[in-house]
Amino acid sequence: MSQDVFSEGFWDERYGADERVWSGQVNPQLVDRVTGMRPGRALEVGAGEGADAIWLARQGWQVTAFDVSQVALDKAAAHAVEAGVADRITWQRVDLSTWTGEPPTYDLVSAQFMYLDQPALSRLYRQLGAAVAPGGTLLLVGHHPVDERHGSHDFPDVRWTPEEAAGWLDPADWTTIDVATVQRQGRAGSSHSSTVHDGIVQAVKAAAK
Repeated sequence: MSQDVFSEGFWDERYGADERVWSGQVNPQLVDRVTGMRPGRALEVGAGEGADAIWLARQGWQVTAFDVSQVALDKAAAHAVEAGVADRITWQRVDLSTWTGEPPTYDLVSAQFMYLDQPALSRLYRQLGAAVAPGGTLLLVGHHPVDERHGSHDFPDVRWTPEEAAGWLDPADWTTIDVATVQRQGRAGSSHSSTVHDGIVQAVKAAAK
């Protein structure tokens, strides 16, 4: 499989082809897991058209949002202006397959449905964990392999079990690492419109040593 499917050009073309690629709605597991948390600094990874970053900003978070596609980020920035939260979000074009990480300064790091294959994906999750501040939360959500694959099978399989993803983290770095599989209804009109399963890893960073 060509690495092109993970490139800026691939996603720029996809985001440029339609007015909206995604629903514009926040991912439900983000709402479920983050509602009630004290807002602070958040890193939202794979931001796409910005729904999750905008929701976090509306809850009072100061958000840094990454995506490989500048086309997606331009759309997201426009949506943030419409939502009245543009001053709470910083948009950054980042190629996560070559990203080298950031200091541990974020109270929340969220990565929902990342389209990277191995070994880049497990390396990214460890780097995201390193960016979480002591006492902060890492939230990973992905497609569970209990569901059939949708779309072109030429595309790499990016599914994982939460137990598998939790194993990519160093338990010594975390006070708790919780795993769950949650069933939900897919988006109407999409290839995922039937019942689907999300794998979830939620980890709380240990205090600084």
